[in-house]
Amino acid sequence: MSGNCILLFPILWPMLGGLMSFLAGRASKRLRDYTADVVALVELTAVCHLGYFLGDGGASFLHIDGFCALGLSFRLDGFRFVYLVVIAFMWLVTTIFSREYLAHYRNRNRYHLFVLWTLGAIVGVFLSADLYTTFIFFELMSLTSLVMVIQDETRAALRAAETYLAITIIGGLVTLLGLLLLYAQTGTLDMALLPIATASMLNRSELYLAGVLIFVGFGAKAAVFPLHVWLPTAHPVAPAPSSALLSGVLTKSGLFGILVLSTGIFLHNALWGLMLMVLGVSTMVVGAVLALFSVDIKRTLACSSMSQIGFILTGISMQCFLGEDNALAVQGTMVYMVNHSLVKLVLFLVAGIIHMNTGKLNLNEIRGYGRGKPLLLFVFSMGALGLAGVPLWSGYVGKTLIHESIVEHIHQLHAPERIGAISELLHSGLFTLQNEVVLFQAVEWIFLISGALTAAYMFKLFAALFLSEPAGHPHSRRAYVSTPNAVLLTLAASILPLLGLFPQRLMTPIGALGSPFMNGHPPTHPVDYFAWANLKGAVLTLTLGAAFYFLIVYARLMRRGPDGHRCYIDPWPKWLDLERTLYRPILTGLLPFLGAFLARLVDFLCDGLGSWLFSRGLPFLIAFLARVVDLLCDGFGSWSFSRGLPFLSTLFARAASALCDSPISWLLSRTSNRRSTFFPGNGNGLAVRSEGRTEKDAPSFRTSLPSSLAYSLLTFALGLLFVLLYLLG
Repeated sequence: MSGNCILLFPILWPMLGGLMSFLAGRASKRLRDYTADVVALVELTAVCHLGYFLGDGGASFLHIDGFCALGLSFRLDGFRFVYLVVIAFMWLVTTIFSREYLAHYRNRNRYHLFVLWTLGAIVGVFLSADLYTTFIFFELMSLTSLVMVIQDETRAALRAAETYLAITIIGGLVTLLGLLLLYAQTGTLDMALLPIATASMLNRSELYLAGVLIFVGFGAKAAVFPLHVWLPTAHPVAPAPSSALLSGVLTKSGLFGILVLSTGIFLHNALWGLMLMVLGVSTMVVGAVLALFSVDIKRTLACSSMSQIGFILTGISMQCFLGEDNALAVQGTMVYMVNHSLVKLVLFLVAGIIHMNTGKLNLNEIRGYGRGKPLLLFVFSMGALGLAGVPLWSGYVGKTLIHESIVEHIHQLHAPERIGAISELLHSGLFTLQNEVVLFQAVEWIFLISGALTAAYMFKLFAALFLSEPAGHPHSRRAYVSTPNAVLLTLAASILPLLGLFPQRLMTPIGALGSPFMNGHPPTHPVDYFAWANLKGAVLTLTLGAAFYFLIVYARLMRRGPDGHRCYIDPWPKWLDLERTLYRPILTGLLPFLGAFLARLVDFLCDGLGSWLFSRGLPFLIAFLARVVDLLCDGFGSWSFSRGLPFLSTLFARAASALCDSPISWLLSRTSNRRSTFFPGNGNGLAVRSEGRTEKDAPSFRTSLPSSLAYSLLTFALGLLFVLLYLLG
């Protein structure tokens, strides 16, 4: 071990704290809650203390030799420090808020255990200095955060958990394949050495392949279109504090990996930037449109998160195009990420207050709830104005910087004797410099229109909560939020206008701290955020947003209800749900069919050739081998994802169950309420350990071991883990 061991504390402390809170919960619920609060508070204090080591290379690096062959490496810099502070602050606020929000929930011991473990894992992701360390903590974070989605254990929560786990496992395997390919090409996964190792590569086709494979796993966690399907389903069913963390923090862990690729391995690479730009624009627009149509407040905020990730991806893509003039794009990316995290903390907790008091999330059932509640009005308005990019709020700064980076590149393309990066890259007479200018002008307008859609759906939520007539929910004189939570929400909401009022003193230093991590260059001149040249973009966006609200939301997405009041409708076609119409049919229909077909074909060829060539030679051996192939392949084809895992995966699951049935069962079932099951329908193995119940008592919609996609993926992950540990050992 070499370096500063203090870097391990913010990783290990939450994991130890999770165990302490769980054990405290066995004795006293109040003691458990206070233990979790103290753990989160100490974590924030420790993370802030790390600021003393910034700039000291020896004190800001740690390497642990021998762990899983390659060892673990950690590094602290300005970008990591800023985001660790944001993460620790959000975790403290949501942990304290959870005490009131989860008061009537079951399985709170389990909740705090896994949420604090997730905190330690995500800190490990952001402190990682090589992609191998990133991958280990990234996968650990993905598995522990599953409990945040499945906490309610309802049908919707179980289905969302299946989707989340499927995306996590499949994305993780693809990323692992990309990392192995990248390591084979470069001989290193160190983030500081990768740009040097890849710069001299002549054949970059395999490098692009490795980069795309790695991008898949990180992009799925960041909810990049079309890998976003877990996010709109997970947020509505998760508790509000978990939704705030899923949106504000876990998606940023995916962006962390994308930044490592885009600002290191593919630094100033136009082809990579083109891919990011296409994905960013698509994510930005699709997320905004889905949010505009949604009538569920948490789903609206979830789709909004997807759209905001598109804005950030657009900023990252502009770093690739601008080259050494990337200062605006770098600072805009950093500022936008921080702003989005803080805004979603505020907005999801407001949604949590509403759900905590009404038990509803549908806009038609909660309309008018905010009337007569000035605190709720203030907190929601700060978040909405920040997200919409209104001047004097934090969101305006990030939107302005990214927009100006697009404008700056358009001006570069108009420079004399300028050669466009894309037209030069494609070497095509059909794609000229003039076409490239038109392309980026279109990107600029899509950026502004997406911002207008953001303003439209945020005003839709505001009008539903604070301007509409109440939907008949009873008005009570009792406080709708406790005093500690009211103070916390006021503090969190007040940060947003504070950052927007003093951008030069607060936002610019934040952007500068993140610049070295993204290989940013110093700006040539300071940005005058309140100059008319910058303000007119915000004015245009807000004007278009008002027009979209009245022309689309009010005119098309609302109709007169039976009570005489206008209600919200969601005419979005069900067949446009990618999960329902594309991903699940592929995983549960097409892949099993292809697997079974190939297995039968192998069986037929083996049997036919064996009989023809060795009719009296080795028929028994060939038939035996054919049956083994048939059993393995047919099992994989027919059970895959819809009927469980293949025979080989089941062997791994049984082995894992035999070796660690007690601890895993204790974590997944004994930590939950004794009257509930973690994965319904799995009558034996790791998932169900409900005391006093038999298989007949389990829910009828899941009746056998291989019937749960989530359980199958989890056991497959355990089996894969044993294989990896064996290979690395």
